[in-house]
Amino acid sequence: MPESIEEAPPALPLEEWEDTKETLHRFAQIVGKVRLANAPFMNHWWHATLYVGTRGLTTGPVPYSAPHASGVFEVVFDLLENRLVVSTSEDDGFHFALDDLPVARFYSGLIGGLAMLGIPVSIDARPFDLPDEQALDENVLHCVCDREYVRRYWRTLVWVDGVFKEFAGRFNGKSSPVHLFWHSFDLALGRFSGRPAPPREGADPVTREAYSHEVISFGFWPGDRTVREPTFYSYTAPEPGGLTDQPLRPDAAYWTPEGGTALLAYEAVRTSEDPKETLLAFMQSAYDAGAKTAGWDMEAFRTRTG
Repeated sequence: MPESIEEAPPALPLEEWEDTKETLHRFAQIVGKVRLANAPFMNHWWHATLYVGTRGLTTGPVPYSAPHASGVFEVVFDLLENRLVVSTSEDDGFHFALDDLPVARFYSGLIGGLAMLGIPVSIDARPFDLPDEQALDENVLHCVCDREYVRRYWRTLVWVDGVFKEFAGRFNGKSSPVHLFWHSFDLALGRFSGRPAPPREGADPVTREAYSHEVISFGFWPGDRTVREPTFYSYTAPEPGGLTDQPLRPDAAYWTPEGGTALLAYEAVRTSEDPKETLLAFMQSAYDAGAKTAGWDMEAFRTRTG
């Protein structure tokens, strides 16, 4: 049995599982592109994301319509058993193991399996914002999927998802689901003022839609080429003047020199006396900083528990 998710989340040092993380990231991009190709549009691209489930990450139910059938399908990363599971409302499905599986074989296994179920899917095989020379359907370099760290990652996601959802309940306004953006592999939550944001000069259509309204975003990512450890973050878009002059909690949190992003290392949260309250304090202080300097009606957005 896994350890209780009420306990502090596990250690997740990037250098020990980076190969596994990079493989999972590419797997997630493929699954996310499949959802994007089938799900109805939602504001801010919320129809493209993945969610934390009871055993890993899931697309949730995705509608499909084929010549001989229609219904919904779901793709689940079962991170407890290190496998991918696909099921449909027609009581069909398939699964395959992720151990030592190259990205190209994952791609063919998922796309081919869906086709066998009568769900033809065509996606752009180019990885999004990754330094790969190979397309996802050709990538045989990324193939490490270590079970121990996959399970640690799942336990971390479940813990973070729970804290993010508790924080989300303290806001009486438009907010996003807690969801994983597969392009950057971060679990995120957004709070919105309800006011349109000024157009971003030179922004592409994806960015224009993502930041069409004022938002304070919070998230967790497991580390990357730039940030070499798992980290919590928050930013306000558009960035208001004086944002980075505002205080953050706990003392280990800080503003980046450029870009107006608040950061707090996962390890500082995990090893604190009360990890949940430490993370909630960080998110609240980052929200207070953004909402105050951007002129949000903070009292109107406050719930009875907020």
